[in-house]
Formats: sequence, structure tokens, C-alpha cells
Amino acid sequence: MSEFQVTGNITQIAEVKEGTTKAGDAFKTLSFLVDTGEEYNNIYSFDLYQSGEKDNIDKFLQYNKVGQNVDVKFNVRTNEYKEKYYTSLQAWSIFSNNVGTTDINGSSPPF
Repeated sequence: MSEFQVTGNITQIAEVKEGTTKAGDAFKTLSFLVDTGEEYNNIYSFDLYQSGEKDNIDKFLQYNKVGQNVDVKFNVRTNEYKEKYYTSLQAWSIFSNNVGTTDINGSSPPF
């Protein structure tokens, strides 16, 4: 699987959505936009998913704000539902270029 990365400013952070899986497990999702400032293909919409003991959405909200410059590493995921295809960009690591580093995979930021 290829690893992708973009650098830009967070322009929007959506409200956290909570739900329950078919198996009865609680989860949270969050979307945020990053503008790279490039002429074409400059806005990216990323999704974060949190379930179980993970706290990646909580960490993201604690250390990231609108206007912050970040490097986002992500995977592209496409799912099929009722003969239609849906593609999402799933962020798995976000590094702040402003003050410190936020790694949503579990390591603590250095501040």
C-alpha cells in the first residue's frame, strides 16, 4: 500500500460524530479540511476514525486548530455500497509545523 502525504493549513474541523457498530462497539469519526495553497487539487478532506481504546480524535482536537499548518500522512480507501463506490482519505498521522508534533498513532507530542 502506498503512503501519501500533503502539507497545508487546516481550514475546517467538523463536529465529532459518534455511533455504534453492528457488533455493538462504540466509535467516533471526525472530518477536517486541509488547504495546500497549490493552484490545482489544493483542498483535501480527511477522515479520522476512533474506536475502542484508541484516542486519536481526542489527541487531534487537543493539539490541532483551524489555521494550523500540518503535514498529514494518509491512506486512500474505497468501499462499495449498493453498486456505488465511495472513496475517503484516512489520516493516520498529523504533524504540526507550528509549535510541536501531534502523532495520532499514540506517541506523545514533544511539549
